[in-house]
Amino acid sequence: MMQWGLRLEDMITIWQSMSLKLTQRFLLLLALFMLKGGVMPAAAATTAHDFSFTSIDGGDLPLETYRGKVVLLVNTASMCGFTGQYEGLQSLWTEYKDKGLVVLAVPSDDFGGQELDDAKQVKEFCTLNYGIDFPMTDIVHVKGPNAHPYYKWIADAHGVLAVPRWNFHKHVIDGNGDLVDWFASSTGPKSGRLRKSIETALAN
Repeated sequence: MMQWGLRLEDMITIWQSMSLKLTQRFLLLLALFMLKGGVMPAAAATTAHDFSFTSIDGGDLPLETYRGKVVLLVNTASMCGFTGQYEGLQSLWTEYKDKGLVVLAVPSDDFGGQELDDAKQVKEFCTLNYGIDFPMTDIVHVKGPNAHPYYKWIADAHGVLAVPRWNFHKHVIDGNGDLVDWFASSTGPKSGRLRKSIETALAN
C-alpha cells in the first residue's frame, strides 16, 4: 500500500536541498554584484549609500564613503548658463566642509549637450576656471534608460520631480544616505533655502 505522507527524515532532506539551492542562488547574485563593481540595482537599494560612481580621476567613488556626512550632489555641465554656480559650490564646500558637508559634482551631457568630451577636460576646466577641489565623478547619464543607477533609484523612490530636469539640479543627502531635500537648477548655491537645508541636515 502506497504511503502519501512524508516522514520527518524526508522533510528534513527536502528542506536541506531547498536551502542549498537558495544559498547557491544568493552566492551567484553576490558574485554578479561584485562583478558589476559593487553597484546595487536601483530596485534593491534603500539609500544613496548603496550606490557607487567612478571618480573623475578614474577610481571608485562609493557614496558609502560619506556616511555620517551631508552630501550636496549636483549634476553639472561646463558650457551651461548655470555653470557659474561652480563658484558658489566651491564657496559652500570651503565654508562647510569642516562641519561635515561634502559637495559632489556629477558631470553630465544629457541636457543640451553642454558638457565637454571627457573627464580630463572637465577637471581641467573646473580647476582652471573655478579652483574646484571638491569631489567629482566621471561623466554619466542622469536621465532615461541609460541613467546611472543612483538616478534611477531617485526616480523610483522619490518621484519624477526629484529627477534633474536640467544641469545643476541639487540633492541634499543626509548622513544616513537619505534624500532629504532637492532644489531645481534656478536655486543657486547662495540661496538661503539651500543653505538652511544644508545646515538643518548637518545639525541632525
